[in-house]
Amino acid sequence: MKQERVTINDHFWNYYRDLVKNVMIPYQWRVLNDEENIATSGKTSYYATEKSHALENLRIAAGLTNGEFHGQWFQDSDVYKWLEAAAYVLGDSEDQGLRQRVDQVIDLIAAAQQDDGYLDTYFQLKEPTRKLQHVAKSHELYCMGHYIEAGCALYQAIDSQKALDIAVKMADFIDAHFGPEEGKLHGYPGHPEIELALMKLADTTQNEKYLKLAAYMVNTRGTQPNFFTEQLQTTAAKEESYWGGKEPELGYFQADVPVREIEMAEGHAVRMVYLLTGMAHVARETHDQSLQAACERLYHDIVDRQMYVTGGVGATANGEAFTFDNDLPNDTAYAETCASCGMVFFLKQMLENQPDAQYADVMERELFNGTISGMALDGQHFFYVNPLEVDPVACAMDPNKHHVLPTRPTWLACACCPPNLARLLSSLDRYVYTVHGDTVYLDQFISSQLVLDNGVQVEQQSNYPWDGQVTITVTAPQATDMALGIRMPEWCHGAVRLTENGMAVPYEMQRGYMVLTGIYEATTTYVLNLPMQAEQVTANPAVKADIGKVALQRGPIVYCLEEVDNGPHLPWVTLSPDAQLTAVTDESSLSIPFKAIETVGKRLPVAATGYVARNATPVNLRFVPYFAWANRMVGEMLVWVNQR
Repeated sequence: MKQERVTINDHFWNYYRDLVKNVMIPYQWRVLNDEENIATSGKTSYYATEKSHALENLRIAAGLTNGEFHGQWFQDSDVYKWLEAAAYVLGDSEDQGLRQRVDQVIDLIAAAQQDDGYLDTYFQLKEPTRKLQHVAKSHELYCMGHYIEAGCALYQAIDSQKALDIAVKMADFIDAHFGPEEGKLHGYPGHPEIELALMKLADTTQNEKYLKLAAYMVNTRGTQPNFFTEQLQTTAAKEESYWGGKEPELGYFQADVPVREIEMAEGHAVRMVYLLTGMAHVARETHDQSLQAACERLYHDIVDRQMYVTGGVGATANGEAFTFDNDLPNDTAYAETCASCGMVFFLKQMLENQPDAQYADVMERELFNGTISGMALDGQHFFYVNPLEVDPVACAMDPNKHHVLPTRPTWLACACCPPNLARLLSSLDRYVYTVHGDTVYLDQFISSQLVLDNGVQVEQQSNYPWDGQVTITVTAPQATDMALGIRMPEWCHGAVRLTENGMAVPYEMQRGYMVLTGIYEATTTYVLNLPMQAEQVTANPAVKADIGKVALQRGPIVYCLEEVDNGPHLPWVTLSPDAQLTAVTDESSLSIPFKAIETVGKRLPVAATGYVARNATPVNLRFVPYFAWANRMVGEMLVWVNQR
């Protein structure tokens, strides 16, 4: 059996997917065209201070206009991610205006691409003699990888052969310049991306050449002689105009040792999870058990020891990087939005390799918490960094917290996150189910309909994530021998009930899924009831930042306190272990209906002298979903609360 199509009709995710279609994509189009006033007076480097110029760079490279390159040296990728998101939207529904814009951009990219397949407007316009001379830093393969992903999406969604031809031409250029053969560069990108893109191209074209190239880059990474070290001694410039300062250590690039020998997640977090995405896909297609084992080891290191309760990864602003096990500071957390998106990409590949509910559980945590917190509910303001504790005064005055913002800017100086989130949300249908052999796995409880190539349909309806009742209907046009795997969420600690016509349904637990087997014909309807109560969760005691603290979670949603609801000085709030937690429906204070959690805690008052008073007083507390913070006013925010 194979998945033919998935249609999402989910009250929660429809809000976000409509936001992408109707707000984010038009807004980002205006930004890319320099039509939106995004310049701000922000005091940190995270705020945009000039217009994007991304499409104008392509027009100049195509010879359509005159001018100079402006923006980040990887600015092209903003356009390509926008294009990929637009492709997914067009695959769901017709939009003549969007289709015209997409065709216009495809034509522009084709005109800017050089005859040999190379395309990078920074190097074409500003450094034409420096192509592929400093691959560790240049982002050339990163940008072309993002276009290749877009080209595959456009071909699949709207049957654009021209878009795919551009991608093939790019990949052929890379194949002509990288590989084990004499005269080629025996190397790999500084920012992993091309590996996972080449795997998508191999799947789309069924051309094994691209699989071999992706596998070569994965297998060569970090081997001796080291490619980056050799380029640094030969063709690389010590002071590239686009990246000054000293060369990062090889671990920053995940290139200090071969990938199978990387013991723990290291270096730049987005690079790490993008690399793992490519590794897992290569492992599946080449049946490489040692590569799969490396992916599993690094997955456990990230999830068990280097991931926040929100799913955020990357603990430090220094290199946007992983640090060491259980180092998870809340008020200086980095947790880049792109890193959470990248985790979803990686987890999907792991599910394709071996359906296991642990991967779907973490994916759910990322989807409901780590990713969408990066965007305001208006679809026009964005976080790069997603901290777990914020004090606006500290953000402004403490140089160690210059990366922590108390409100989302309209755009970012490095704008990788907004279009990355847009392409994830618009392709959400790809993450709901996994079909493996004759088993359909329900990875995410998202109201939707799956159609298989044999005509079988699997539909689920729910009010998730606010309610734990899920109705699952299997419709088979003819008798079909198949299995259904329903994820048992890791957050679910009560008695789960699965019934058919009110009677309990027997199932077998397999790798975290409730597996039902049998002959399906006509229509079979199951009702799944997942107990969903608010609870206090604690961190591993090895996480020093969270000793003596608790966070609130209900179902897959992580909660936080905000000053707008609870007043200032949130760190003086405490909760008792037996505090009664009540979920209440709120349909008015935010643009999306949600469940808040109300409880009674205590607050330590601050005396006029500045010393803390001894007597704590009862206080009513209101927790809101973490993804929705910073949508009402600028103020304090806190995920981990002191427990007394």
